[in-house]
Parts: sequence; C-alpha cells; structure tokens
Amino acid sequence: MCQDCGCLEADQTKIDGKPLAVMSHAHPHDHSHQHDHLHHMKEADGTGREISIKQNILQKNNQIAQHNREHFAQHHVFSMNWISAPGSGKTALLERMVEDLGHELSIAVIEGDQQTDNDAARIRQAGAEAVQINTGAACHLDAEMVHQALHKLPLQQNSLLVIENVGNMVCPTAYDLGEHLKLSIISCTEGEDKPLKYPDLLLTAQVLLINKIDLMPYLDFDLDQCIQWAKQINPEITIFPVSAKTKEGLPAFYEWLQQTL
Repeated sequence: MCQDCGCLEADQTKIDGKPLAVMSHAHPHDHSHQHDHLHHMKEADGTGREISIKQNILQKNNQIAQHNREHFAQHHVFSMNWISAPGSGKTALLERMVEDLGHELSIAVIEGDQQTDNDAARIRQAGAEAVQINTGAACHLDAEMVHQALHKLPLQQNSLLVIENVGNMVCPTAYDLGEHLKLSIISCTEGEDKPLKYPDLLLTAQVLLINKIDLMPYLDFDLDQCIQWAKQINPEITIFPVSAKTKEGLPAFYEWLQQTL
C-alpha cells in the first residue's frame, strides 16, 4: 500500500522548511498496513508448495518510538497523537484548546501536513510553540520525523505535546510515534458510519472527539448511532461530542484531559 500511496517519496519530508536528515520508512516494495510481509515462493520441482516469510518492517520505527518515549519521560511530557480525515477540525480544536488552557498548561504542537506551514502558523498565533513537518508525498508521520522535530521544539517540564498527524484515517493509525495515547476525531459532516468504515481509527485510539456538533441541525447526522457504532468497534473508547466553534462539549474534554495529565 505504501508504494501506491506515495510513502516511497517520503524523503521529501521537511521540518520547518529544512530537509529531514534520516528516513526510517523507505522500503521498495508493496505491503499492507498490517505490516507483516507475506512472501510466497514455489518449489523448483513444480509441487507448488508455498513457504511463507514474515518480517516486521516497522522494527526500526518502533525502536525510534521507544527513544521518543524515553525523551518524553525525561522531560515529564505527556504526548498525544491526533488522527482524523482532512477537514475534521483538528487544527481548530487545537487552537481553541491552546486559547482555553494555555494560561495554566504549557502546550506544544508538532504539525504534520504534506505541504505548507499554515497550521503551525495558526497554532503559534494561538499562543503555543509549534514545529511543522511537511511529509511531501507521504501520508503519515513516523517516529523518525517526530524524533527530529522534538529537537527543534523547546519542551517544558510537565507539559503537553500534541502531534497533529497528516489528514488520513488509515495509515497514521499503524505507526507508533512514542505517544502516550492516540486521539481520533470524526466530524459530523463526514457521516455517522465512519466508525464502521474505518475501524482502525477507533481500535487504536483511547479517545474519540466527534466535532462540529454545532452543525447537527443542518445535517442528516445521527449522533447516537455514531456513538453506538464507535462503542461497538471499541467498547473502551472515551467519547466527547464537541464543537471547536461554540466550545460545546469542550469543558468535559478538558476535565478528562487534566485528570489524565
């Protein structure tokens, strides 16, 4: 899949406009995001017997993710990996959170996008430190990208780091960045069946924000059904219906966040 979706061109990645020094996710063949390679080889005698060979192609990524975890522990930083489709409102929610909590909590952000530094600029304008990662053709962040971004980000002790991943509901769910938890976002404009269509978005996350509930009067969106399907996929997930625009539901999310911290 990565060959098809452009990850082979991830050497285009830049952090705050400068090329990434080392890439950890460059492999010249197709794989599913289960990340277990399955190769079939037939015997030369024509018997057709198959030998299956599996290898964990994310081993290096996971090693760097563990290094990131140690970095967070050393600085007493709590880290979250935010994952959603493009346009779900991740950046708007982050802006609102920085404005609402920034006076009592040190918040830093790593922004992931294929191009532009628009989101990092928005976060800085809201009042938080931010580093922009531009992945080029790659559809997700990996641990190496985050590792290098951390060295450009002045993290304070006892702070919160939010990693806003590239807008994608599939690939980012498979990559360990060293974060403490994954947070998924679905917006009401996407339809209530997103949990069923993209189960990994729920299975890998501990928290789900259902954003843009202020638009529900104008949409054919069944909030209760969305929550029911999300719980069907992951019974342990914590869900907050919220609005970045009106702040509805955000106080409950903030309370949960502060208790978690």
